[in-house]
Amino acid sequence: MTEAPVIFWFRSDLRLADNPGLAAARDTGKPVIAVYILDDVNPGIWKQGGATKWWLHQSLKELGGKIPLTLRKGDAAKEITKLVKESGATAVFWNRRYEPWAMARDKKIKESLKGDGIEAHSFGSFLMFEPWEIQNKTGGSYKVFTPYSKACLERGGIRPPLKTVNVEFKKFAGLKLGELGLMPEIKWYKTMQEFWQPGEEGGQARLREFVKNGAGEYKQQRDLPAIDGTSQLSPYLHFGEVSPHQVWHAVSSMLAKNDNALVTANGQAYLRQLLWREFSWHLLYHSPDFPEQPWNKRFTKFPWIKNNRMLKLWQRGQTGYPIVDAGMRQLWQTGWMHNRVRMIVGSFLVKNLLISWRDGEDWFWDTLVDADLGNNAAGWQWIGGCGADAAPYFRIFNPLLQSAKFDPAGEYIKTYVPELKNVPAAYIHAPWDAPPLALAQAGVTLGKTYPHPVVDHGEARARALKAYGVTKTGDDAADQEYDDE
Repeated sequence: MTEAPVIFWFRSDLRLADNPGLAAARDTGKPVIAVYILDDVNPGIWKQGGATKWWLHQSLKELGGKIPLTLRKGDAAKEITKLVKESGATAVFWNRRYEPWAMARDKKIKESLKGDGIEAHSFGSFLMFEPWEIQNKTGGSYKVFTPYSKACLERGGIRPPLKTVNVEFKKFAGLKLGELGLMPEIKWYKTMQEFWQPGEEGGQARLREFVKNGAGEYKQQRDLPAIDGTSQLSPYLHFGEVSPHQVWHAVSSMLAKNDNALVTANGQAYLRQLLWREFSWHLLYHSPDFPEQPWNKRFTKFPWIKNNRMLKLWQRGQTGYPIVDAGMRQLWQTGWMHNRVRMIVGSFLVKNLLISWRDGEDWFWDTLVDADLGNNAAGWQWIGGCGADAAPYFRIFNPLLQSAKFDPAGEYIKTYVPELKNVPAAYIHAPWDAPPLALAQAGVTLGKTYPHPVVDHGEARARALKAYGVTKTGDDAADQEYDDE
């Protein structure tokens, strides 16, 4: 008689190494049916966007080349129930997800399976700390990052990564990868596939490269978009092709082997970014409406402007501000954007154009390959000034100053705004200030080959300060205006 199998349900953990749920399934000693279910039913408006679906297709292709992977599509609760009945499985294992819709769905699935006499086991894998584990002194949630990060460090105990799991997998009937419908009909992703190597192998290669050549200089280089100074691990973490435990211990191990104070400071600055990722999910767990409603309720009735024309110009990288346009075009071409530039383009949308952070969040959700619900919401609410630990409303990024400071020679701009490649560095940040002869020699005609600025920054800043003034309280130091950054 054939031994009854167990099921391991892949989700945001598309790897074989450091996979607690898969290891537990293996430890039953029974054959394991590995399944991935494309569930576009339960997420509602937060089903995966175009860029993440492209990445998912590539990642599933890589994983399916290593193991027999069963693919299903539809409501995960129904598909799990069907698969259990079809296979005779005695247990289902998975690693937890933390989106509000996923937690509600998974709770029902676990209760249903146990009610039918089927074992159901879930494990922590996507985060280093469960969102409910880190509490302040009164037993509540944290609202500011610094004390949260200190609490994480004091708690410690980040487990070391598990080794690659050797599993007896059992083949089972499912869909072909193409039947999931992940690949878009229009092949806009061609430049993305030149930039990325989705999958566990690509993630491990990127991690090794960062630890060897990037982590020790991270704090010094992370704000310079023209160089490869960030980890670019975010999409691999989003899909679970690398785990945060693997990244944390790889960087920590590197730091332990050196006695250079500067390298240590750089590496620790990166580790704080991993804790910011944890903080984002902590906020989402304690405020399930975080992606849709301002965390700071003073912003509920903020007078955002609905301007589809301006929104489209921003989305297409046609604002006339080179650093903003470079960022938006990098996003479209690669599915990713440098973190410093994310803050610049976000501030421009929200404060120069007074278009809601929700419109920016939605665009990033569809175009980012690393579109995490927690991170995306936290980032946009921080930019908008309405989130936890957010930038104060009177902090308005000046795209010209930011551009000159972080891309002084215009190398990043010229990479993604090639129509400006011949503009001298002195004018690359504000081409409208260039003498007509300099523009002519560079082959630039404002309004034709490159747009005029869609707003005047000074006027837009004054408008934003007036609009944001409705959110002031007596506790704000708002009357001491921040210098334009």
